[in-house]
This record gives sequence, structure tokens and C-alpha cells, in this order.
Amino acid sequence: MGFYSQRVFPYLMDWSMASPELAQYRRSLLANVTGTVLEIGFGTGLNLAYYPENVRQLVAIDANAGSHRLAEKRVAQSGITVDHRVLNGERLPMSDETFDSVVSTWTLCSIANVEQAIAEIHRVLKPGGKFFFVEHGLSRDPNVQVWQNRLNPVQKVIADGCHLNRNIRQLVEQQFSSVAIEEFYGEGLPKFLGYLYKGTASKPGQESL
Repeated sequence: MGFYSQRVFPYLMDWSMASPELAQYRRSLLANVTGTVLEIGFGTGLNLAYYPENVRQLVAIDANAGSHRLAEKRVAQSGITVDHRVLNGERLPMSDETFDSVVSTWTLCSIANVEQAIAEIHRVLKPGGKFFFVEHGLSRDPNVQVWQNRLNPVQKVIADGCHLNRNIRQLVEQQFSSVAIEEFYGEGLPKFLGYLYKGTASKPGQESL
């Protein structure tokens, strides 16, 4: 990772992702998170304020060391004990069936081998565990898709590998058989950037905590 990725982009991401419009989706998504929790793509720690009170411990990973540094202030101020690590979501060191919940917010767009990352999420979830996610991606509108495909090369450069045109539903359903997803345009966001997928995917087995 170069200077832009570690020294500039984390500040841009923190500013752009801290809007009240996105906060409402974080709050709604995280309200039902329970048990032992892993968050991939922790970024600058913006989700910490929205975890329910019953979540007291969290394993949080992010591949960007610059984002990790920015997150430390929020981690220090949080009432949640955070095991905060610089790790890539494609290769998790955790054992199989470790977590009740895995969380991802606006992260699957940027992981190079996203299929492998989702397979890792499935692996570390306990039977009955749930994957909670809100992501942006490919619109159902062909006219919007045209612009997403055209702008994708530029987006990957300025947003540190972020893709505009990933079909998040398709990617998650390749790994999980039980998936509930809402698809909609985010409030106040341009359509090419703001087509959102918000949902949960469950691993078969006895329900977790």
C-alpha cells in the first residue's frame, strides 16, 4: 500500500462515510447483532457507536494500516473491548465456527478476492450464525449499470480498490443458502454509487445466541 492508500484515503473515507444518511443504515443493520462478533473492513471504527449494548467484545480487522491508526481514538472511547488487527479478510487466522455474528459495511466492494472472503466469513461463523452486511453495488437499472461500468476504473483508483459494479446478492448467495436482502437507492446518494444491498445471511445449524 502506498502513500495515498495509507495516509490520504483513510481521511477521505472517514469524512465521506460518517454522514447521517449512512448512519441510519448502520444503526438498523447492527441492532440485531449478538454474541461473539467479527467485523471485517473495520475502517476508522464508525460502526462502534451503533452496536447494541449486549455486544461488549469485538474482533475487528482491516487491511489498511492507515485506517487502523485513525480508528484507535474511537476504540479508546468505546465501551466495547476491541481486538483490533491489521488483517486481510481473504485469509482469516480464526478457527472454524468461532463467531455468532460477522459484520461487513461497505467492505465487499474493495476486497480483491471477494469470493474467498465470503467463504472465510462462512467458515468462521458458528452453525446458526449470521452475516450482517450493508454494501453498495450493481444496480438493477441497465441505464445506471452503464455508468457504473464506465466509472468503475476511476473509482478503483480514487477509492483504494472499491468497485461500483459488484452484484452483492449474487456473491453472497453463492456461499449462503439462506439470505434476506433489501435492495434500494441510498438516501442522498448518486445512483451510480448509492445502490445498496442490506441484509443477513444465515449459516445452517442451531440458532446462535
